[in-house]
Amino acid sequence: MHPAMSQDDKLIDLNTERAKRVHDLNEKRLNEVRQAFEQAMPLGKAKKKPKNKPKKR
Repeated sequence: MHPAMSQDDKLIDLNTERAKRVHDLNEKRLNEVRQAFEQAMPLGKAKKKPKNKPKKR
């Protein structure tokens, strides 16, 4: 067992763990932003844009 090998393994593990944590943080932020958007503009019942089909020419 080389000490360099164990160091490399630890480095790789830390990198993967950090990548997972960053992904989780991004996912959490995405969910929060999505919820804020849904509160501001409900997707199912958005009645603030009645001009969806004014092109009948």
